[in-house]
Amino acid sequence: MGMKLVVMTKSTYFVEEDKILTLLFEAGLEHLHISKTDESSLYLERLLMLIPTKYHKYITVYQHFDMAKKLSLAGIHLDNLEVEPPIGYKGQIGRTCKNSMLLKEMRKNSDYVILKNVYEDSSDATKTPVLSSMELTELKKQGRLGKHVYAMGGVTLERIPELKNYGFGGVVVGNDFWNKIDLRADTDFKGILNYFHQLRQATE
Repeated sequence: MGMKLVVMTKSTYFVEEDKILTLLFEAGLEHLHISKTDESSLYLERLLMLIPTKYHKYITVYQHFDMAKKLSLAGIHLDNLEVEPPIGYKGQIGRTCKNSMLLKEMRKNSDYVILKNVYEDSSDATKTPVLSSMELTELKKQGRLGKHVYAMGGVTLERIPELKNYGFGGVVVGNDFWNKIDLRADTDFKGILNYFHQLRQATE
C-alpha cells in the first residue's frame, strides 16, 4: 500500500499560484494543504475560487475553517495545541505534532497526525530539534507511526524510501518541492510537474 503524498503551499501567496496548483491537481495531486502567514480570509477565498470546484475535495485549510464547509473542502488542520476545531464541525481533522511523546494521544482525536521536524528544515524559524534515526526506530518499534502519521520537515525525494521503511503513512513536501520552480523563467512549470511525478512514483 502506498503512502499519502501531501503538498504544502508556500507560506506566502504568489502570482499564478492557482494556475500551478490546478496543473498539479490535473497531474494527480489528491492532498493539498494550504497554510499561509497572511491571515486574510479574502486572499484565501480568492485562491480557492480560482481553483476548479472539482478539486476542492482535495484541499485542507489551516486557517479560516468556515471555508471547509462553505466550499466543501477535504477538511481542516490544527497546527498547534491551542487551536480547537469549530463547535459542531463534523469533517476531517488533522493535527501537527511537534513532540513525539504526544503522538499517541494526538492520534486518538484526529484523522491523521503530521509529525514535524523529522529531518532538518532550513525554513523552520523555531529550530525545533529534529528526530534522530534512533528515535524514529523506537517510534516504529512502539507502533506509534503507521498509515495515519505523516512525516514533515526536510522531506525530499531521496528520503522517501527511508520514511517508508520507518512505517510512515504519508509525507508532506514543502520547501524542497517549491524550490524546483523558477517563477521568473519557468512559464510552463515543467520542472515542478516532473518532480511531482517522481514523488508520486516514489510514494506508490
